[in-house]
Amino acid sequence: MTQWNTTALAAARSLGRNSISCGLTALLPLIVGPITSGHRGFAPSLGWLLLLVFCLIVLALAIHLLFDALLFRLASSHETEAAGLAAIDDLLSRMRLRDPEKTSPSLETRIAGSRRIVRQQRLALAIGLVMFAILLFIAADGQPLC
Repeated sequence: MTQWNTTALAAARSLGRNSISCGLTALLPLIVGPITSGHRGFAPSLGWLLLLVFCLIVLALAIHLLFDALLFRLASSHETEAAGLAAIDDLLSRMRLRDPEKTSPSLETRIAGSRRIVRQQRLALAIGLVMFAILLFIAADGQPLC
């Protein structure tokens, strides 16, 4: 196995783990929120809608990162880096997700793009969890939830 195969597989594993863990974490407020809504009223409906939006953003980015992980696994299954990246470009053009370009971005550029998506996902998750904590504090009204 060559250096670029190892890099592509490591990126695929990292993206897969990150997307699953952040996706499950984003589901937590969506599961716990309705349960606590009956207990002294959860929060204003605008707060709940904003929390829902941020959790759905995190879930959408998780799906995108899982797709990126599959693309990196596809690339690592080829003998050379050029063939692997050409397979990704061919698949994306067949799915009409990207126009065929004359110059294909390098593996490092593609990994950097996925890292930007990971940062955006973590930011949206952090905002959602902070909003959930604030909404729980408002719902508790200074009293314990139990």
